[in-house]
Amino acid sequence: MDKKRRQFLKIAGLSTIAGLGAPAAFNLLLRGQSSPISSYASSGGGAETSHGPAPTGVRLGMVIDQKVFDANKGLAQKCINVCHTIHNVPNFGNKKDEIKWIFQVPYEKAFAAKSHYLRNEHLHSSSFLVLCNHCDNPPCVRACPTKATFKRKDGIVAMDYHRCIGCRFCMAACPYGMRSFNWRDPRPFIDKATYNKEFPTRMRGVVEKCNFCVERLAKGLKPACVEACGHTGAMTFGDLNDPHSEVRKKLADNYTIQRKPSLGTLPSLFYII
Repeated sequence: MDKKRRQFLKIAGLSTIAGLGAPAAFNLLLRGQSSPISSYASSGGGAETSHGPAPTGVRLGMVIDQKVFDANKGLAQKCINVCHTIHNVPNFGNKKDEIKWIFQVPYEKAFAAKSHYLRNEHLHSSSFLVLCNHCDNPPCVRACPTKATFKRKDGIVAMDYHRCIGCRFCMAACPYGMRSFNWRDPRPFIDKATYNKEFPTRMRGVVEKCNFCVERLAKGLKPACVEACGHTGAMTFGDLNDPHSEVRKKLADNYTIQRKPSLGTLPSLFYII
């Protein structure tokens, strides 16, 4: 497996260097046409190739209320813990190998494109939860040569771990840094006491990230982080295309910002600050 992966990386790397400069490659990832994407049988989500915001059908998204998290210390860490537990995220015990599906960063890192000049001091001292933005125009999908990462019809950017060859093109394409790579075998580093038999473990050489809890949505449940917030309103999840949904009401009643919106990726995550 490792030998095949190395051979692919050598061929792909030489082809990329020969045919594209770095600026051209990035522009291609953001603006290029994608090929048909295989369906995700285990989640039943299907796939699509549209790059614009879907006017019809379901497009799942989330609103994160930073004011609620600031008022409820420890709530963000609770979200992180429950997400990493049910998805068997390994704990390698060091930053170098760390795998993260959802985590906290300072305002400056979460919203690097926003002006920080004379910004409210409280905002600068806050830590923001970040996760995969499940973009409506995801460059990671177009970068993946095996369709291991793909966009479902409901807008979720999902992954098929069996298709991942570890080329990390999706990591290079993601402008938000929301993907992690298993440099080591993660299975020995999963807490046996909390091991979730209902969710697949990964292997060395595989990329992983937040999947909006597709396995829970299939059972009619909310994403684990949203459920962990209870009735606080810290996280609101739903259909962005439904004008009567709770998530749309939150967007209508509050001023929100997004991460790097100028890139044209059309993130499905919104933040109330």
